[in-house]
This record gives sequence, C-alpha cells and structure tokens, in this order.
Amino acid sequence: MRAGNAISLMTFADPSGLMLPPAFRPLRLTATAGTAHDRARALAEGDDEAAGTLVVGGRPGTVEVAVVLAPEEPLSVARLVGLVGLTALAEAVGSHAPPDKPVTLDAAGTLHFDRARLGGGRLAWPEGCAEDAVPGWLVFSAMLIASKREAGDPGHTPESTSLEEEGFETGADALVESFARHLLRGLALWAEDGPAAALARARTTLDADPATLHLDGTGWFDPSRGGPRL
Repeated sequence: MRAGNAISLMTFADPSGLMLPPAFRPLRLTATAGTAHDRARALAEGDDEAAGTLVVGGRPGTVEVAVVLAPEEPLSVARLVGLVGLTALAEAVGSHAPPDKPVTLDAAGTLHFDRARLGGGRLAWPEGCAEDAVPGWLVFSAMLIASKREAGDPGHTPESTSLEEEGFETGADALVESFARHLLRGLALWAEDGPAAALARARTTLDADPATLHLDGTGWFDPSRGGPRL
C-alpha cells in the first residue's frame, strides 16, 4: 500500500501552507468546490499518477481531507487500509484534544469524542472491482464537525459535537498535518509488518470487530448536507 512513490516521515512546507511529508501532494479546495472525497475520487478515476494526492476541503463548518492511495494487494486485503486511515484520524484528534476525553471508532467508521459523534471516515474503490483483484486506486477520506453554529441550540443535536464546542484550540490545517503524519506512519507499519500490524494498532480505538467494518459513510455521513450528521 503506497501513498506515493516513497515513504518518508520528514515534513516540508509547500505553497499551500501545509507542512506535509513529501509522499503527499496537497490540493486545497475552495469553499464552493464540493467535498474532498468526491474530488479525490474524480482525480483517482482520471489520473493514473494521482496516488499521494491529499485533498483538503475548504467548506466552512467542517474539517475534511481525502487521500488517493495505490494498493498493491487484492481488494479483500487492501480495504483494511480503511483502518489505517481511521486510526490516523483518531490519533490526530486525540493528540490535539483536551485531556481525559475518549476518542473511539465504531464499525461504521464514526469517530466519537467523549461519546458524541464528531465525524468519521469513508473508503472508496473502483466500481465493480472483484474481491480478488487489485484495485487501481483507493480513496480514504475523513470529516470532522468544526462548528455547529448553523444548527442553532446544541440541545437540538445532542448526539453530535464539534471541535469548537469541545474547546479544541487547534486549527484545521494542524489537524490535517497531524492526520497525514499518522497516516504515513500507519502505511509504513503496513509496508514493514503487513496488514495484521495495522489491525493491531487500530484496536486501541476501534470499538468493534474489524470484520464488521463498513466505511461507506452510512453511520455518520448526511448526503443532504454533504457532511457529518448533526
């Protein structure tokens, strides 16, 4: 499983203003450009060299990121990289979170912060790819609720929370940078020790049987608003 042509844990600044490992090429979207997930899928479907592209969403109220990956294993194995992405998301949130509040993941890829829904992750691959075939690409994407001001009184949406509500002092870019670093560490672990190592790493935050994981967004994503359910 590769993010790009090489794996390096060093970070460099790029014109987007993000400090990312060189395996990633950032693409920052405008506020009206749609979701990072959809843009990354379109890039993956239309460009054989898209692996390593890290798309950063620009819509207000959410933190969103998507990355195009180049799998080297059959789909039945390669889809486990969703756990690597989810774990990286949980680690990024946990590393910037106020102390003593748990970060957990469920089988639908929902990320819960202190038992409230904060966001989640999705995984996409080419339509019609057989389980025993190597997909031409994978896209892992993640979203977090940055603010719920549009929803009005928080008491009207008690099952969800936001970075703002929980007192996160970190901006969106810092969370994206942290996610990229944790993701690359997970991919390096996969490359060195195989998918089993990635599964073992995920168990610290995954509150479900990995075999039941389904990262299509149905547990947390609201298509009508193009973001996490409030």
